[in-house]
Order: sequence, then C-alpha cells, then structure tokens
Amino acid sequence: MKSTFKDLSLLVIGAFVFAIGVNYFAIPNRLSEGGIIGITIVTYYLFGWSPGLINFVLNTSLLAIGYKFFTKRMTIYTILSILLSSLFLHLTIGWGENLNGDSLLAALFAGLSVGLGIGLIFKAGGTSGGSTILARLLNQFLGWSVGNAMLIIDITVIVASSFVIGKERAMYTLVAVYVGAKIIDAIIEGTEERTAVMIISDSHEEILQTITKRMSRGVTVLEAKGGYTNTNKNVLYIVINKREIIQLKKFIEEIDPNTYITTHRVQEVFRQGYRGK
Repeated sequence: MKSTFKDLSLLVIGAFVFAIGVNYFAIPNRLSEGGIIGITIVTYYLFGWSPGLINFVLNTSLLAIGYKFFTKRMTIYTILSILLSSLFLHLTIGWGENLNGDSLLAALFAGLSVGLGIGLIFKAGGTSGGSTILARLLNQFLGWSVGNAMLIIDITVIVASSFVIGKERAMYTLVAVYVGAKIIDAIIEGTEERTAVMIISDSHEEILQTITKRMSRGVTVLEAKGGYTNTNKNVLYIVINKREIIQLKKFIEEIDPNTYITTHRVQEVFRQGYRGK
C-alpha cells in the first residue's frame, strides 16, 4: 500500500508539472513540443481545440495499439497518467497567458517542467502516452536511452510544427525538448554518471588491494586467457562514478604504468548497495 501510494503521488505530481510546462511556459510563448503533445499544441494554435481533450484522444488511441507491449501494472499507470495529464492540461489552460517574455528562458523552463513531469511519471512505472510509449518500446527492444529515443521522435514532430510556429520558435522548442530529455534521463538513471572499468595487469593483486582499501570499492576478478600469449590472466572489473576515474588511474600508474585499461559508460546499475562515497 505504501509503495502504491508513492507511485500514485508521483503520477499526480508528474502530470501536474507536465501540464504547467505546456500551459504556463510553452503555449504563452508560442512554443511547441515533441511527440503527441507537440501535435496537441499545434492543433490548439490552428483551431483552438482543447489541449486536454486532444491529448486524451490521441494518447488513448496510441495506448490501444501499444498496451500489449507493457505489463498490466504499467498499462494501468499509463491510463492514469493520460487521464491526469489531460485533466491538468484542461484545468491549467490560460494560466500563463500574460507570461510572454524571453523565449529562451521560456524554452528552458518548459523543458525543465515537461522533463521533470514525464520523468516522475516514468519513475512511478507509467508513461505519459504518445511518444513516450514509442520511447519505451525503443528502450526495451533496442536498448536506447529513453530520453534520446524521445529526442529523435520529438525532433520529427518539431520540424513539422515549424510550418505553424515559424523556424525561430521551432529552434527554441528544440532547446526545450533537449533540456527535457536530459532531465528525464537524470531522474530515471540518476544524476551521477557511472563508468565500468576493466583492468588487465600483472600486478592485479596489488591494484585490487589498493582499490579496495583506498577507494572503498568492491572489485570483481574475472579469469581470462591472452589470445596472443595464451597465458592465463586475471581481469579486474569495477563500476565507479565518472569523477573517480582520474583517482583510479593515478593509483594504477603508481603500481604498474603498463596496465591495460578500458572504460565504458554504464546506463543503469541494479543494486541497492551500489552507491558509494
């Protein structure tokens, strides 16, 4: 019950913040958005149609197509998020009608609000519908970052909307969408970028002890064989925060300057005890 209440709270807050981003920052400054909400905003500019109503119709249509790709829980949460976001879009329309100022600031805050809202909805286990459904599918089947997948989808819609809002406003909208994508990734994946490091050295035991004692990090030892030398080697594998790489390199250089090191970015870490100092 406690977990469900937390998820529902995130859905409500996320949907409200999302609606604020659209009605308080984007529409008063004649900016657009990406995906379905971008289409919703453009129809508002052209015909004066309610953003909440159009958002509901378009998103429920997409959900009817994509629901089979999600779990029952995610489908229910997505239905709730669509209902809530459509409701808040309807209730908050006109809230920022006098807020027509610096387009760049409007784009930044629109991206911040929309990204934060969608990120919270994702955090709760749902989607806001529309392009986020497609982004979830790309994330699930192709391993794309959710934020980057949405960015690609959104750019396509923004290019089309430029014929209505103009090229300059479309460029400001791109700024908003980019900021939103980064906020979504920060909420879903965490604010600290993690890096996986593989270390091959004849002094692997000393390096292991140094990492364990001086960095307070756990290390996995993998057994390997050199393809050219055909000799057995131990490979050290460790996941650390990106800012710790310089420190790690210094420790290794002190022990064995000839150490072979490879690094790559880690998108997610599923372990409660991962977070270190």
